[in-house]
Amino acid sequence: MKKEYGFILIAYIIMQLSSYIGVPLVLLIGTAMGKSTVEMQSLSIPYWLVISFVATLFIVLYLLRGEMKTGNELRNAAPVPTSIAWAIFGVFLALFAQNIAARIEMALGIEMGSENTEQIIHLIETFPIVILISSVIGPILEEIVFRKIIFGSLHKRLGFVLSALISSVIFALAHFEPEHVILYSAMGFTFAYLYVKTKRILVPIFAHVAMNTMVVLVQSVFREDLERLIKKAEQIQSFIGGYFL
Repeated sequence: MKKEYGFILIAYIIMQLSSYIGVPLVLLIGTAMGKSTVEMQSLSIPYWLVISFVATLFIVLYLLRGEMKTGNELRNAAPVPTSIAWAIFGVFLALFAQNIAARIEMALGIEMGSENTEQIIHLIETFPIVILISSVIGPILEEIVFRKIIFGSLHKRLGFVLSALISSVIFALAHFEPEHVILYSAMGFTFAYLYVKTKRILVPIFAHVAMNTMVVLVQSVFREDLERLIKKAEQIQSFIGGYFL
């Protein structure tokens, strides 16, 4: 593994653990500047999320600057039109894999719904800029760490299936929802497939960003519209059912 990759992993781990220090620090600074404690308690987490994720992204891009300039890894990459097609198709492939994994979890008696997603939606409602973290910066960092570095390093020594499986399980466990390890692993496996198929990390990044954006929009921005449509559908179904009884 390249030393730059090692530094990226360290930076990512530090980012994940930084909230234990960063959130209280933001709370302290905010109250010192005259903000109320109650207000800062609701804002300290989203503030630190934005600060830590943006800072880590800059660090990661800085460490990868040499690789991006040379473009050595793109020599065997799929042509741009093919990569674009795979990126678009990858969104539907990831959604399909997620649906299959969700059905498996339901069959195993695992309750649907993600606590992580619910927390993120709540943060977005409090601090809308968090959508930039959940839908763009977060997926970019995850694809670089779990696909480019972890999967890419394993793939050089192991076959696709084993390296994709290991990296996907690590990806799943990193979300701290072990009950949904099948769900997250299915998505990780799909993104690994897109990466190895095109040799372009931008392809799984696009699919991941698009998928996260769709989930956030459906569960936050369009939640009321979706609930209204569901209620109308239920009313129509009840009416039709009653008419034929």
